[in-house]
Order: sequence, then C-alpha cells, then structure tokens
Amino acid sequence: GGAGAGDNNGTGVAGLVLGILAAVVFCLWPLAIVFGILGVVFGAIGRGKARRGEASNPGQALAGIICGAVGLVLAIGVGVLTFVAP
Repeated sequence: GGAGAGDNNGTGVAGLVLGILAAVVFCLWPLAIVFGILGVVFGAIGRGKARRGEASNPGQALAGIICGAVGLVLAIGVGVLTFVAP
C-alpha cells in the first residue's frame, strides 16, 4: 500500500513544537531565535505538504509559523533590550 494523507505530519508537528518553544523561552533569546526560525521553516514546509495532500495537519503547521514568528519577534526584542538598556 501507499502512504495516504496524514502519514507525513512530522514537519508540521516539528514546526508547532519549535514555534511553541520559541514563544515560551524567548528570554533565552539566542536559543529562541534559532527555535523561531526553525519553527517558521518547518511550519512552511508542513503547510506545503498539506497543500499537496501529503499531510493532514495544515492547522498545526500554521500554528507553528505563527508561534515561531511571535517567539522570534519577542526574542529579538529581548536581545535588543539586552544591548540597549544600561
């Protein structure tokens, strides 16, 4: 048998997990920046797979993109404040 929809959800789930990690640990801004970038990238790849019918979790992938972007923005803000604040 061949792989059906829903058998390739790993990238969407990875994007969601990395995005949540980025949003949660934004105070550790260097790590959160890495998690945020990876969350957005894996989320985008997961959305593409869902659009092509290779995965069945477009919502999780979108949540990964959103959480990754939010975590990235928060981490960059904390990083800037770290260098600007006395």
